[in-house]
Amino acid sequence: MSERKVLNKYFPPNFDPSNIPRQKKPKDLQHKVRLMSPFSMRCESCGEYIYKGKKFNARKETVEGEMYLNIKIFRFYIRCPRCSAEITFKTDPKNTDYVAENGASRNFEPWRGEEDPESGSDDEPEDPMKSLENRTLDSKREMDIMDALDEIRTRNARSERLDVDEVLNRFSAEDQVVITERMKNEEEEDEKQAKAIFESADGEQVRKLKEVEPDAISLLGQSAKDIPSFKPAIITKKRKQPAAASSIVVVKKQKSETLKSGNALSLLATYDDDDSSSSD
Repeated sequence: MSERKVLNKYFPPNFDPSNIPRQKKPKDLQHKVRLMSPFSMRCESCGEYIYKGKKFNARKETVEGEMYLNIKIFRFYIRCPRCSAEITFKTDPKNTDYVAENGASRNFEPWRGEEDPESGSDDEPEDPMKSLENRTLDSKREMDIMDALDEIRTRNARSERLDVDEVLNRFSAEDQVVITERMKNEEEEDEKQAKAIFESADGEQVRKLKEVEPDAISLLGQSAKDIPSFKPAIITKKRKQPAAASSIVVVKKQKSETLKSGNALSLLATYDDDDSSSSD
């Protein structure tokens, strides 16, 4: 009885392997494989739910132009068990997972948040490759920032060293004339704007009054009273008194005058008494 699995095959003596033509396979050649769905998904055409672990006869191909750390990325084609719509998903070696590409949407998986390494849990050990990638990205970012700062510093130093005359000398004579005329026009426009701001409504230019010191006033032969004051005059209005009040004031004045005259007569009488006593 012959063996079912033959390991050695017969090659005739006149066999020449160079005579066998080499097959030219296309780069996007697809292979038939048997696989299980790596995650639960829902078909976008009919809404059928496909649970994780369902077996399919799929087609496998290599994705062109996409690699991660020299690791090839593969794409798989399956069909929906209900509507036979084509569904594609591909591998994700960066996160050691699969990504839904076309024809289906991945269902929400609440346990993925707990297993996420970026959640910041201190109990899980750090991934050395991830930390190395983060360090390299940080160093590259710092180098870019330092290069940008150096460029800014050199540009600022160059602009500080430049002079207007040197810049004008670099241009031709015609350009220098044009630039100087433009600068003069700008200066004239600035002066016109300043004059327009400091002009009154009548068109006269407003001037600031100069303060004169008291020594200068004495030298000029003018007194401080002769200098006109620009302070507004304070006008006090006298209140009108009624007729009764004015009569009371007149009576009071008359009483005071009579008292004064009586006091003067009493003083004269005392002086007369003193004189008579002294003569006796």
